[in-house]
Parts: sequence; C-alpha cells; structure tokens
Amino acid sequence: MKFLTEGPITFAHPWLLLLLLALPLVALFEGAQGAAPAVIYSSLRPVMALGKPRRSRMGGLLLSLLLLALALLIVALARPRQGRTFSQVQASGIDIMLALDVSGSMIAEDFTIGGERASRLEVVKQVTQKFIDARPNDRIGMVAFAGRPYLVSPLTLDHGWLLQNLDRVRLGLVEDGTAIGSAIASCTNRLIERKDSKSRIVVLLTDGDNNSGKVSPLTAAEAAKALGVKVYTIGAGTRGYAPMPVQDAFGRKMYQNVKVDVDEDTLKKIAEGTNARFYRATDTKTLTQIFEQIDQLEKSTVEMKQYTQYRELFPWLLGAGLSVLAVQALLAQTMGSRLP
Repeated sequence: MKFLTEGPITFAHPWLLLLLLALPLVALFEGAQGAAPAVIYSSLRPVMALGKPRRSRMGGLLLSLLLLALALLIVALARPRQGRTFSQVQASGIDIMLALDVSGSMIAEDFTIGGERASRLEVVKQVTQKFIDARPNDRIGMVAFAGRPYLVSPLTLDHGWLLQNLDRVRLGLVEDGTAIGSAIASCTNRLIERKDSKSRIVVLLTDGDNNSGKVSPLTAAEAAKALGVKVYTIGAGTRGYAPMPVQDAFGRKMYQNVKVDVDEDTLKKIAEGTNARFYRATDTKTLTQIFEQIDQLEKSTVEMKQYTQYRELFPWLLGAGLSVLAVQALLAQTMGSRLP
C-alpha cells in the first residue's frame, strides 16, 4: 500500500530569516537620511512660509517597495520548500480463519456485557470484532458451525465487510449439533488456497464436544498439522451448569440451569498436535484475555519505507522580489526623479 502526505512549508536555511530583523534599521536609516538636496538654500524659512510641510508620498512608496523587495529576496535565500512524503507499507501478514460455534447451547447466558447478562454468542461476536480490529494487515476469514460448517467470509483484507458478515451470524442457520472436525477441515481448506502466506492459523471456539460431521477432530488436526496450519482451541462457558433462557406459559423470559460440558481433552490434543495452545474461557474477561494472548503470539510484521520529495518555492519569491525591485527602480527614475 502506498500513501502520499503533503507536509508543511519548511526552510532549508532558516537562519537566514534573521536578516529580516535588519529591515526596520534600513527603513529608519533611509527615513532619517532623506533625499539628497536638489537646490541649496542658506535658509529654508522663505520656502517654509509658502505652506505647511508635507511628506513626499512618492518617497514613502519607493521606500516601501524597497523594503518589500528585500524581504522577498531574504525569504527566497532561506529556500522555502514544501515536502511530499511517500510511504510504502509492505505487510507480511498471517492468514487467520476463525471458527465460531453457533450450536444451540451458545444461547446460554453465563457471560456478561457491561454488567448485564449476555449470551455466549453475543460476547464471542464482540470479542472477535476487537480481535479483527487489532489485526489490520492480516487476511482473516470466518466459518460458523453447528451440525455442519458454513462459510461466513473467505480470507479477506476488507475487514469492514468481514465485520458486517460477523454481525449477521446467529443461531439456527443450520441444523443443530457440534461438528468440530468438519469446522477444522473447512478452515484448513480455505487456508491452503493461499500460497503466499507467512503463517496459517485457525482459532476455533466451541462450548461443547464433537457430535456431528463426517470428520473426527483429531483426524482434521493431523491434516492441518501436515499442511502447516496451527489450530488454537478455546473452550467457552462455565463448568457444570449454565443458565439457559426459556419462556414460560405466559411468554415471560426465565432461566433454567442446564448441565454443560466441554470436551477439554480433545481440544487440548488438537492444539498440542498442531503446535498451538488450548484455552478455557469461563467468563467475558478471560475470553477477552485469551484473544489478546493469541494476538500477541501470532504477530505479523509490517515494513514501512518513506522518502520525501521537496517542491522548491524560492524561485517564485525570487522572481517576485526582483520584479518589485525593478518597479521600484523604474519609479525612482521616472515619477520619483529629482531635479539636477
């Protein structure tokens, strides 16, 4: 990616601007000295009696033009210029596929957002968005899975479009179940389509154990390892029982504690077998910290090259100064000339 930035006006020799401080002295000297007399009188009293003394307007104009010309020439000597900075960013990013569980148990409200109860899926979507925002230089894709996986987004650098698709993820889009092995296989297939990636990883989050799909989790993990794909696994949800929202006969929202179980052993074997890590998230805080740790473990590198081109402005000021000086000299020899 290339960027162009217009910089402020600077000076190559700024110390020459100190010469501007001499202009008031020039004005004072010229004003005090006055013009050379054209006719010498022994006394000016007869002439002064003819009328009130008036300052010569032409003399003041000529002095102003001279000072302006000198100011322009001094600024031109300081070499004003405007820089244009060209930046080229070359990112050596990581390809990341996110596999999010959207089975029916993800409706359990054992997590919180802002101190209020929230479903596991709501919190996962919020934390995932922060993870995506923190990795602008990586290609990121997403698969959601329940009884089978479905593609939410292929690998893309257009994270705005990716987040729009994440926002549309919800429960019930496919048949219920937890197809962990199929989700890993689907993510791996997407990752190996790209041949130029520095690293390929899968971040898989689930709150259950594998009970659907045609591929076993460990078989999918072995294939991922053979293809150079690391699979980070996250077991989400409280241990034991989780509050599931239900409606009573009057349509009111109530909670029923339901026994939940995460197959931690399988998730650990998947992660360890692919040289990655397993995490357990029992609340919003730990889930956020887990995504932050993964973000730190899998950092992409960014190289930035910058160079600056300068557009010289002194020719314009030099030309303007010489033009004003020429006008001043012309007026001095015509309208401002003195009798010999």
